[in-house]
Amino acid sequence: MTWHDVLVVVLLMAVAAGIIPVIAGLVQYLLVPVHAVKNHLGAAAPYLPRVVVVVPAWNEGAVLGASLERLMGLEYPPDRLRVYVVDDASTDDTPDVVLAKAAEHPGRIVHLRRAQGGQGKAHTLNHGIERALADDWMEALLIMDADVIYRPDSLRKMTRHLADPQVGAVTAFIREGSGKPGTVSKFIGYEYVTAQAAARRAQNVMGAMACLAGGAQLHARANLEAVGGRIDTTTLAEDTFTTFLTQLDGRTVVFEPAAVVLAEEPDSVVALWKQRVRWARGNVQITRRFTKVWFRRPFSSRGAGHRLSSLTFGAIWFSIYLLPVAMTAAAIGLVGLYFVDHDVARTTFQGMWWVAVVAYVFITSMTLLLDRETARRSWVQGLLFPGIGAIVVMLAAWVPGLWEERVPDLLGMEMSATGVEVLTLVFYAWTVIAMLSAWLVRWVEALPGGKWPSRVLLYVVGFGPVLCAITLDAYAKQWRGASTAWDKTEKTGRVVG
Repeated sequence: MTWHDVLVVVLLMAVAAGIIPVIAGLVQYLLVPVHAVKNHLGAAAPYLPRVVVVVPAWNEGAVLGASLERLMGLEYPPDRLRVYVVDDASTDDTPDVVLAKAAEHPGRIVHLRRAQGGQGKAHTLNHGIERALADDWMEALLIMDADVIYRPDSLRKMTRHLADPQVGAVTAFIREGSGKPGTVSKFIGYEYVTAQAAARRAQNVMGAMACLAGGAQLHARANLEAVGGRIDTTTLAEDTFTTFLTQLDGRTVVFEPAAVVLAEEPDSVVALWKQRVRWARGNVQITRRFTKVWFRRPFSSRGAGHRLSSLTFGAIWFSIYLLPVAMTAAAIGLVGLYFVDHDVARTTFQGMWWVAVVAYVFITSMTLLLDRETARRSWVQGLLFPGIGAIVVMLAAWVPGLWEERVPDLLGMEMSATGVEVLTLVFYAWTVIAMLSAWLVRWVEALPGGKWPSRVLLYVVGFGPVLCAITLDAYAKQWRGASTAWDKTEKTGRVVG
């Protein structure tokens, strides 16, 4: 084998690394229909334990009143539901809002004020959890965010799974619920269907759950006590940490898609970036903390198996975790092949993006069918999730010569050899170009009058590449040891419920 052949093989392997996340996504989506027959409903039963709801709140006066009122209106026995609002030394009218609601619902809403705030969400939650565990009354504990709205039947649909003593925790479907969502909120709405309604159904089938939604996690008392009676305060992903501990100790975590919880999500790239960098840094910390879990023999301290160590779950986890690396590897591989062997590069490009076309069509179609309500609001964002640029590249792979010959012919033009070369290299490197362009989207949005130009750029670049860029930024911030202070996303009460 010549050095030329070796180099070609190495570059092909780089491209293959870029295809792995696409394959993993397809495999996960192929499991979604299986959830119709393989789910936990067979072991569920009507069950209404005494539930304490812990709500962490720091300057949540604008949203907290509506959330508390909806909790009081749940289709759940009033004498079996109590709410502890843990006020993290708020400086707005949060205390007044809570005390007013407590007066309307005596004994059902409790205001817990922390004298020292600013330590982070996990510390705030632990203050309420400690109070709940000190009382034998509590049989299950629900952790939620101050801005979310629970649909009337959501809690009882979650608690029915706790009828099975093997279940340690249950999570719900967090849906973007702004009354008049903007472009970014609509993209998030679509993304939540892919990351929750679809992905967590697949994880139910696999028997390994990646994360309990931070705004909707219901724990059996026994599970809460078994994982230490506290939320981890050393990571930015305390919800994921608890999810892993629950399963490693031999208990099941269940996603209940019929329990819908509405949340207000960011409607700017700048706010989204701040929120998701925190989440992504948390995933970096989780990946490192649980190094002994990945691709090992399933084992738990209680003698029961778990599926976190399975090849399928590990492949899906790392496909998301290392997606920026995979996108970069694919671009390097294709550009390298272009300079080493034009024919191999062209064939590899077409094969890689044909896989992307199949994944795009299948995943987009199923996502829009899975949640019709979100589809009505966000179908445009769903179709353009990978970006107009990526769709142009897909068409280049689907119809060779489309942009270099056919379109110029229709316009009565002819593309020069240099133009064809530049366009080809742009296509080959698009995965990296899009990811790097995400920073431009954020920068333009921050300029005076930059909102609408940034939205145009967002549609061109794609929401997916923006999320990859955020993950890349999280890698850098974690490597630099940037501050991990709780920098919460500001909410204004746009959820209509």
